[in-house]
Amino acid sequence: MNLSATEWRRRPGSPWWRGAAAALAGALPMPSFPAPSLWWFAYVALVPWILLVRSAPTGRRAAYDGWLGGLGFMLAVHHWLLPSLHVFTVVIAALLGALWAPWGWLVHRFLAGVPSPGRVAAALFVLPSGWLAVELVRSWEGLGGPWGVLGSSQWDVEPALRLASVGGVWLLSFLLVGVNVAVAVLVALRPSRVPVLPGLPGLAALPALAALAATVAVTSAVWVWSPRPQEAGLARIAVVQPGVIGGADGPEKRFAREEALTRELAGQDVDLVVWGESSVGFDLAGRPDLARRLAALSRTVDADIMVNVDARRSDVPGIYKSSVPVGPRGPTGDRYDKMRLVPFGEYVPARSLLGWATSVGKAAGEDRRRGTGQVVMDVGGGLRVGPMVCFESAFPDIGRHLARDGAEILLAQSSTSSFQDSWAPAQHASLAALRAAETGRPMVHATLTGVSAVHGPEGERVGSRLGTDASTSAVYEVPLARGVTPYAWFGEWPLRLALLVLAASGAAEGVRSLRLRRSAPAPSPRAPRARTAHGSPARPGR
Repeated sequence: MNLSATEWRRRPGSPWWRGAAAALAGALPMPSFPAPSLWWFAYVALVPWILLVRSAPTGRRAAYDGWLGGLGFMLAVHHWLLPSLHVFTVVIAALLGALWAPWGWLVHRFLAGVPSPGRVAAALFVLPSGWLAVELVRSWEGLGGPWGVLGSSQWDVEPALRLASVGGVWLLSFLLVGVNVAVAVLVALRPSRVPVLPGLPGLAALPALAALAATVAVTSAVWVWSPRPQEAGLARIAVVQPGVIGGADGPEKRFAREEALTRELAGQDVDLVVWGESSVGFDLAGRPDLARRLAALSRTVDADIMVNVDARRSDVPGIYKSSVPVGPRGPTGDRYDKMRLVPFGEYVPARSLLGWATSVGKAAGEDRRRGTGQVVMDVGGGLRVGPMVCFESAFPDIGRHLARDGAEILLAQSSTSSFQDSWAPAQHASLAALRAAETGRPMVHATLTGVSAVHGPEGERVGSRLGTDASTSAVYEVPLARGVTPYAWFGEWPLRLALLVLAASGAAEGVRSLRLRRSAPAPSPRAPRARTAHGSPARPGR
C-alpha cells in the first residue's frame, strides 16, 4: 500500500510524531521546579522520555530523540525568556538541546530491546553520568549557566538538602536520573515470561530494584551520619525590597523608596541592611550627594548598608554591577564587581555575529564589564559576608569558594523585574536553599521586586518570603554556623566520578568492539570468474 506524504506524517510511528513526543517528554520535568514545585514528580518525570528513546529503531534515531527532548527541556525551563528574546529563545534551546543527543544514544545502547542484567546495572551508572556531563557543559556561563539543573528541583526537601551538603546539587541530579532509569526499566520489563518468583520482575529488572533500595539506604545513611553545621550565634539581617518602580526617573524614585524603607528600620538592632541588584543606578563617586545620604542612613539604623551599584564607573571605563558596603562615613572601600554575566541580558556573546539579537528582543545594548575575583567583606561587628550578584547564585562553586574563604553569610543581590509575572522569581529564590545546604552557611537572597528569601545553614527557611507583590522591608534572625560540609571540602566529586564512569564505559565499549572484530569469521575467498578468450570477465549467459 502506498501512503501519501501527509498520511505518512500522521502515522503514530513516523519521525514527525516521535519528534513531537520527544520534545513534550523532555519538557515534563518543568513542574518539578518552582513555582509549581511538584518536587516528587522529578523522580518519574524522565520515564516517558527514556521509554521513548529506548524504543527507537536505531541508535541514530535515539540520538535525534535525545536532541529533541533536550530542546523541550531547555525551552521549558527557560520559557520565561520568551517575552525578552522571542524566537531567539527557541534557537538557544535547539542548540543546547543537542547536548542530549549522545545521552539519547546511550539510553538506546543500554536499554533497547530486552537488556541483560549486566546492561541494566551499567545503565544505572552510565546514564546518570551522561546526564551530569550534559549539565556540566551547559553550566558554562557562556551557554547560559546552571539554570534548571535537575537536582535543584529538590530545594525544599530536607533529606535532599542533606545530600546536597555531601555532593552538592550534582549528587541530587545523579540520584534523580538513576531513580528515573530504574523506574523506566521496571515499566519496560514488566513481569517477564520467566519470573524469579511469581509476580516479580525477571532477572534483568533486579538491578533496578537494587538501585532503588540503594538510593533509600544512601539517603538514610547521609541523614544519620553526615556532619551538621555547628551553631555559632545569630545575625539580624534586614532586606529592603522596594517593588516595581518604572519610568524615566525610576532610579531616583527607587533610591528614595529604598531610603524610606531603610529609615523604618531605625531602633530594630540590625547588623546589616541589604538592598537588591541595581538598587543604586548612579556611580557613588560621581554622586557624592547619594553617598552622603547613604552614610546618614547607616548612622540612623546603626548598621552598614550593602547596596548594589549598576552604573558607568568614573574611575575605570565601562558599566559594572558592584556590591558596595556603605558605613556611617560612606563607602567602606570594599567592592565586589560581578564576574559572571548573563548572556544576552548583560552582554551579547560574539556581538559582531549575534548583535542582531538586540533587534528581536531585549538583549543588552552595551556589554557590562566583569570583575576579576571574589571578595569576602567585613561589614562591621566582625560579621564577614560573601556577596554575589543575581545570576551568580546559580553557580555552586561560587558559594563553595566564599565559604572556604571565611564568609559567615552568603548574600545574593538580585532583580528579576523583567520576568515579574513568570515562574523565574520563585525559581531564582529557591537556589538560596541549595547554596546554603551545600556550604553550611546561611544565605540571604535580596531582590528589588521579589521573591526575597533567607535560608539557614542547612537550607531551612528562615522567616517569610517577600513575594513579587511586596514593597517593604523585613528583619530576619539568621542562624550562623561553623564547620565545613563535605561538599565544601571535596568539591564537585560527583562530576569527577561521572566523567570516570563515562571514560570506563567508553573503554569497555572499545574493547568489546575489538573483540567482536577479532572473533568475526574471515570472509571466504571468491572463486575466480571465468575469462573470455580476450581476457575480459565472462558475462552470465554467454
